[in-house]
Amino acid sequence: MSRALHKLSARFVETASRPKRYSDGGGLYLAVTSKSSKRWVFMFRWRGKLTEMGLGSAVEGSSRYKTLAAVRQEAVELRGLLAANENPLEVVRASAAEQAAIPTFGEFADDYIALMKKGMRNAKHRAQWETALGSREIDLSKVKKDALGPTKEHIRALTALRAKPVDKVDSDDVLRLLKPIWLVKNETATRIRSRVENVLDAAKAANKRSGENPARWRGHLNKLLPATKALVRGHHKAMPYEDVAAFVAGLRKRHAMAARALEFTILTAARSNETLGMTWEEVDLHRRLWVVPKERMKAGKEHRVPLPERACEILRELEPFAATSKSLVFTGPKDGPLSNMAMPMVLKRAKAAVTVHGFRSSFRDWAGDETPFPTQVIEMALAHAIPNKAEAAYRRKDALEKRRRLMSAWSEYIGSGACTTELADAA
Repeated sequence: MSRALHKLSARFVETASRPKRYSDGGGLYLAVTSKSSKRWVFMFRWRGKLTEMGLGSAVEGSSRYKTLAAVRQEAVELRGLLAANENPLEVVRASAAEQAAIPTFGEFADDYIALMKKGMRNAKHRAQWETALGSREIDLSKVKKDALGPTKEHIRALTALRAKPVDKVDSDDVLRLLKPIWLVKNETATRIRSRVENVLDAAKAANKRSGENPARWRGHLNKLLPATKALVRGHHKAMPYEDVAAFVAGLRKRHAMAARALEFTILTAARSNETLGMTWEEVDLHRRLWVVPKERMKAGKEHRVPLPERACEILRELEPFAATSKSLVFTGPKDGPLSNMAMPMVLKRAKAAVTVHGFRSSFRDWAGDETPFPTQVIEMALAHAIPNKAEAAYRRKDALEKRRRLMSAWSEYIGSGACTTELADAA
């Protein structure tokens, strides 16, 4: 092995065309077949046998292209292995085999979701995980035009992240993923960050990576991303409860399915997805009861909803059109599911600058300001967890009859603008 080093120049490497093996010194050679076919090799003796080890291409633009400076540094490391009495070829092969056993972030994320999805609340929750981590394709046609630019940039970063070995994911990868949407879609970005953090924590637990988690917020990303005002659940644009009766009166003049679904949602103080996924087998009109299975509830717990008379009237109008007991109650065109944009579009056409979810806040404000019902009963009507854990442990029942009186009072209020039900003994 020649002791003289750095015999070649970058210009010579670029222009050399005569077939030959040119020494750069220290065992590093440029092997030229033609001007368009050149490769780097490292020559060394191991236990008396001359061994040639390929290091990559010397032709710029090729898939395994390496610069002269890069292979010189690699040669230094290989000579170090020889000095330590290690076979460079065997060490590199073992390292490559070990690296091949490391999955990409996308592969690990997909396996993680597949393993964990049985414990997830419902199909919607699973879909959110899949969309956030890229295993479910994002439909750009459903993205608002004003958010399309940053969304495309975010998707490109997500594609690159999924292709990277999970042990090589660093802070730069996470920042490239989050920055495009951090300010314009902060709630979405926050959830994505949390899910990436979970996947990387799982990869570390599975011995697929080491070191700090680059998606960690406290003490890390909170130093690299601007603070934003947290989007608190429940702070949706809501209609003052004094205006709900007039709005519902106008709503009843509309005959579209979406209008009926929205009125039913307001009457029951339900969440949009609970109404949209409602099937006839969940309804007992004789008992005036709607039982939402735990799989469709945010808290993962079955919720019994007492139906006021007007809600029952809506269901009776629709019942003759039910194909089977498992049919959806509120259907869209050709008996398919009603779009999740159907009810918001009713609000838009009515020029009501509120959200569907905001009517839950309207109900909550009305119940707290205008009725003597206990807070726990009101919270149960909204399917909220009781914050006091000790009280929640003892309250096994769901106060169905008290909630029935509460929902009847709400129905009367939004039907007439005034509550006529006797509530003195409601509590």
